Amino acid sequence: MKDRYLPGLREPDNLHKGKKQIKSISRITAPGKAGPLHTINMRMISHNSVSRLWIPILALTVLAGCKNKEKETRSPEVTRTEKPVEKKTRAVWTKDRAHQWYEEQPWLVGANFNPSTSINQLEMWQEDSFDPETIDRELGWAEAIGMNTMRVYLHDLLHKQDKEGFYDRVDQYLDIADKHHIRTLFVLFDSCWDPFPETGKQRDPKPHVHNSGWVQSPGQKVLQDSTRYGRLERYVKETVGRFKDDKRILGWDVWNEPDNMTGPSYEKVEISNKVDLVLPLLKKVFIWAREANPSQPLTSGVWTGDWSVHEEMHPMHILQLEQSDVISFHNYDHPEDLEEKIKQLQRYGRPMLCTEYMARPNGSTFEGFLPIARKYNVGMYNWGLVDGKTQTKYPWDSWTKTYTSEPKVWFHEVFHADGKPYKKSETELISKLTTEANAR
Repeated sequence: MKDRYLPGLREPDNLHKGKKQIKSISRITAPGKAGPLHTINMRMISHNSVSRLWIPILALTVLAGCKNKEKETRSPEVTRTEKPVEKKTRAVWTKDRAHQWYEEQPWLVGANFNPSTSINQLEMWQEDSFDPETIDRELGWAEAIGMNTMRVYLHDLLHKQDKEGFYDRVDQYLDIADKHHIRTLFVLFDSCWDPFPETGKQRDPKPHVHNSGWVQSPGQKVLQDSTRYGRLERYVKETVGRFKDDKRILGWDVWNEPDNMTGPSYEKVEISNKVDLVLPLLKKVFIWAREANPSQPLTSGVWTGDWSVHEEMHPMHILQLEQSDVISFHNYDHPEDLEEKIKQLQRYGRPMLCTEYMARPNGSTFEGFLPIARKYNVGMYNWGLVDGKTQTKYPWDSWTKTYTSEPKVWFHEVFHADGKPYKKSETELISKLTTEANAR
């Protein structure tokens, strides 16, 4: 028999009324199925017998169809009740986790590093001006006096301009630093100096002016346009995510001096509501960086104001301290002030890094600061390593005061461009203290 059984109990063509007989029924197939539901072999079967047989077959067919229908009905419900996988954002490290990390480090002593051939962050990293030979040479000088870490600035425009090339150059830099046993604290954003950064060839230094070409990140135009924050988010997540488990990286300083209004250098073009814009954006940056799940700590350093009472601090400083895995701060004052600030920040119970210090005319010196830092086990990064295009051997007041030659007392920097120490007693002190501290 052909497979012609359809819903409605239509009989095969060779079944007739009365007592005519059928020699065989080869198979009966359930509706919609290619294979047989039952195979029945028999010599003779009467019409009445067929009728009696057909009733249970119908029941089986209907039952099978109902089960299939039930399955089809249930499947979408199962899909709808499946919960989407939620991406967890890494929490701020516990104090115990932060101290565990810090105990694995040597006493951290280094500098804020920009090679002498670069005027700013963009010139350091762009393809046409990236200078691995100078980086190698100058980090070698740092290694020779016992420095084991550098704080280095990145820029969001580098990611926009040439992401993969930028990452390749970061990787080259990290290889060089690692060769010199130096680990890097990367800075993602910065509120200091020129608010109008542009990629491409950077301008020449203004003669005798401190940091005359340094640029902010993000720039003022981006900061004022929240529709561009998606690009900043990608910069943070992709950059931190790319290097999140890289042992050559010490940590991430997510924003340098976020409430800095630039003082006399660019105050005529700064916007009055800058801090109001930066505060919520900094909160987002911490979240974005944590979503990349870095194995390294996050931080953002407080740099001004009274930190003695948490509740009375500026909201920006509260945010920085509460969201940092390890505490960081800046101090360019006298040794007594450094010790006072350290004691104020001890109440947070976390490791501390002084990520900027050393301005000789201000009283912030290696001789005055390093012994105190060693006493409290605070990591130290002075500003500047080698005299070069940033010209930070000149003081901050070079923006308002005219200089025609280099100052008698350098403001920042450790080495001349040829590698000769500015002050040999300083490099000898750094070497002595780091050797003693890290002798294991």
